[in-house]
Amino acid sequence: MLEANITLKYPEEEIAKAIAEAVSPDNIRVPEGLEIRMWRKERKVLTKIKLTKNKLPTFIATIEDFLRSVSVAEKTVFAIKKTSGNYV
Repeated sequence: MLEANITLKYPEEEIAKAIAEAVSPDNIRVPEGLEIRMWRKERKVLTKIKLTKNKLPTFIATIEDFLRSVSVAEKTVFAIKKTSGNYV
């Protein structure tokens, strides 16, 4: 079994909420044997990725996909904040 715990910390709770909401729909459909759990706690977005079948390439690809999605969400949230003054 492979497991990763990822903690992303933001300067404001509103940012963490916006990022969590933007990325969470990606976690609905996952391959068999893969579990992704994400939650927000104050200014942090916490994610646990667990793969019960020892397929390292799948595990790495899942983490890369997740972090790529987070990166896009962060860029979007900060661009919106810069132009409108709000995070959503």
